[in-house]
Amino acid sequence: MTIATKPMTLEEYLNFDDGTDTHYELVDGQLIAVPTESDLNDRIASFLYAYFLQLGIPYYCLSMKTQIAVSGKLANARQPDLTLLSEDAATALQGAKQRLINHDMPPPVLVVEVVSPEQENRDYRHKRTEYAGRHVLEYWIVDPIAQKVTILEWVDGLYEEQVYQENQSLLSPLFPDLNLTTAQVLMN
Repeated sequence: MTIATKPMTLEEYLNFDDGTDTHYELVDGQLIAVPTESDLNDRIASFLYAYFLQLGIPYYCLSMKTQIAVSGKLANARQPDLTLLSEDAATALQGAKQRLINHDMPPPVLVVEVVSPEQENRDYRHKRTEYAGRHVLEYWIVDPIAQKVTILEWVDGLYEEQVYQENQSLLSPLFPDLNLTTAQVLMN
């Protein structure tokens, strides 16, 4: 749901407080209320968070609350379901008032979006373009509705995609020792 306001800058967005617990993303300068995650989407993101910890990723490089400033017609900020930061990005966020990776900070290494009902276009099209613009090395689209995981790898300025279903093992260029199947991620 779009909240009717005049277009906001990224700075205005960061200082916005409507006195509620509503979470927003900024899309082309407009506040978009982010619906509460379903239990399944939250469990998938939590499972992946725990899995990456077991792979030895430092806890301070993993976040389920970090926002990313991305390009658009006007100011944009997205909040992925899970973000893996580089050491440089984690260092850049130390002491920050808000967990926002702005345009002069290193991009995340990996972004994971878990598709919500009626939000497929947002995750498959809009965010794909936005994360590509930030040169995010890997973008995972976990889709419990279509029962698939799409891994997009940043190669020579574009994303190359590989789609995994059922019991297929996920192949991640960033994590060659990954030992996960689509069914495990989708909680099947």
